[in-house]
Amino acid sequence: MENLLFDNQDTLFMQKALDQARTALQKGEVPVGAVITYHGQIIARAHNLTETLNDPTAHAEMQAITAACDTVGGKYLDQCTLYVTLEPCLMCAGAIAWAQLGRLVYAASDPKKGFTLFQGTILHPKTSTTTGVLAEVSGRLLKEFFAGKR
Repeated sequence: MENLLFDNQDTLFMQKALDQARTALQKGEVPVGAVITYHGQIIARAHNLTETLNDPTAHAEMQAITAACDTVGGKYLDQCTLYVTLEPCLMCAGAIAWAQLGRLVYAASDPKKGFTLFQGTILHPKTSTTTGVLAEVSGRLLKEFFAGKR
């Protein structure tokens, strides 16, 4: 994983992903949001829908990947960047690998269920990763949600 100095574009698109996370929160979903960009333009927006759809696979990343593939008309997203507010789980990391995503940018780390807990790399070898973009904001949103559940 790389902790690179992120640029203004990373911050802007992560803010858009956080908007999606807030939408999830309003629906009673775990507040995780995602956007996918292609050459600097947003082509997909999504948030968690696991409760709404009664579907454990309806994570923000999965919803965004499906929408982006539909937009580009193919199953590979090697020219795209996924911005997500929480480190992807193993399932989502697998989908990111199968889509051959060009770049992954995530905010908060997930020390309990994030894909980086697993040995080796799950992502496609050409997928670059940037972590920590607006991590405090995302982490605070998640902590407030789970504190309200307890």
